[in-house]
Amino acid sequence: MRTLLLVAHGSRREASNDEIRSLASALGRQSQTRFGRVDCAFLEIAEPSIPEAIETAVRAGAGEIVVLPYFLSAGRHVAEDIPAEVERKRREHSDVEIRIAPYLGQAGDLPRILLGLSDL
Repeated sequence: MRTLLLVAHGSRREASNDEIRSLASALGRQSQTRFGRVDCAFLEIAEPSIPEAIETAVRAGAGEIVVLPYFLSAGRHVAEDIPAEVERKRREHSDVEIRIAPYLGQAGDLPRILLGLSDL
């Protein structure tokens, strides 16, 4: 089973964390056969943490986990913190493919999406 793990920063504002949870649910509904499971995780402040979410996916039978950083730029969290968290879990679960997808800011459709929003 493939799992998509949407990773956001995390916020003290619970409504912001709930937006990420809602987005993960919507991705799950729309992913059809691409992913058997879609979850979210947070780098800090909110739960579940990245290691907790990866562990949950492994226990649920994931053979592949795709970590998708929900960040607009490649700051320290994207360049260092998320890869470090993922690498620790890779060492624990060498039988599971855990990879990091390009972060949101690298999405080729992002300019089109932003221009579409400007028309609202």
